Amino acid sequence: MLLSACLLMPILALADEGTLDKSEPKGVTPEQIIQKFAAKEKEFKEARDQYTYRQDVKVQTLDGDTVTGEYRQVFDVVFDDGGKRIENVVFAPQSSLENGGLSMDQGDFDDIRQRLPFVLTSDEIGEYDIIYAGQQQEDELHCYVFDIAPKQIVGKKRYFQGRIWVDDHDLQIVKTYGKTVPQIHAKKGKDEHLYPSFTTWREQIDDHYWFPTYTKADDTLHFQMQDVHIREIVKYTNYKRFGTRSRIVFEGKELPKDQQKPGEQPTPPAPQK
Repeated sequence: MLLSACLLMPILALADEGTLDKSEPKGVTPEQIIQKFAAKEKEFKEARDQYTYRQDVKVQTLDGDTVTGEYRQVFDVVFDDGGKRIENVVFAPQSSLENGGLSMDQGDFDDIRQRLPFVLTSDEIGEYDIIYAGQQQEDELHCYVFDIAPKQIVGKKRYFQGRIWVDDHDLQIVKTYGKTVPQIHAKKGKDEHLYPSFTTWREQIDDHYWFPTYTKADDTLHFQMQDVHIREIVKYTNYKRFGTRSRIVFEGKELPKDQQKPGEQPTPPAPQK
């Protein structure tokens, strides 16, 4: 199924954003910005794989303001004694989402781990239509804004479709808004799999890369049999670099080991415009 640029989803205006300026960026082309932020995203993805952190997931169904069902899980992403990345669940009460007419499927769990903290690297940009939308103030950051959608849906692979904000100083994604696709609607003999629109905010960790720290979704899923109001909140906290394996590279540069004190990790160079 091909998705042309005209099918890019409309984006809701959010209260903490400035007015979208549709003028072209100065001194750089949108294509150059895309190549630069995608390269930074690849570096960031590799760096985040060397961090431990806690992820707190809450999914609720609602009837008005009343919570009718809830799924909750808190887990730590850590490394075992062999340096293998694992998840250690620290809190997981019995889910009551079925009371609200909803159940979690594998797509939901995959989204929570992979697509809510969306990363768009230089290895993946060829899979997407990426359209420059303008410039916008996001709190204290001035950002380039892009709308993105998959060029095509390949097999059972899932994609992100929506909008991203790229900080014009560090050229890193600092916010995403959208949903995962495809949405699977009811067909004869097949289950429905619908997923909410979400916003993910990032914060700068260790004065360097922008890490996802908070995701929120508040949406109504229109199933064939009923509408379900869903709210998701995902928090990412306690980011810590894993000392024995950490290797931070920024724009291809890393401090030589002979310039590091014993037991200390490389100090990343200051981001450049």
